[in-house]
Amino acid sequence: MLTSGDVVDLDLGLPQGREAGFHHPAIVVSAQRILNAEPSVVYVVPLTSRVRGFHSEITIDPDDYNGLGTRSAAQCQHLRSVSTGRIVATRGNLDAATLAQIRETIAIMLDIPT
Repeated sequence: MLTSGDVVDLDLGLPQGREAGFHHPAIVVSAQRILNAEPSVVYVVPLTSRVRGFHSEITIDPDDYNGLGTRSAAQCQHLRSVSTGRIVATRGNLDAATLAQIRETIAIMLDIPT
């Protein structure tokens, strides 16, 4: 079962424009109460190893829990829904503080009061 904050590998297929594509790591950001119902579609934020320092990106350092091999940036500007069938593997899980930071950034981008 997926857990909110899981770092997963996705097969996103061919990208259009500047969207993430191909095989790509991402963070599952769907609420746990939704994931408990085992949905067929979840919300993810793609990760990139090209840390650019954009305000819409959250930098994540690798650790024993998240399964990342290099410093990465969560690209909150590329929030998307994907079929759970696109999930190839689970690498690890983010700490609660980083997941909260990602969710706060998404809320700011969507003008959702926090």
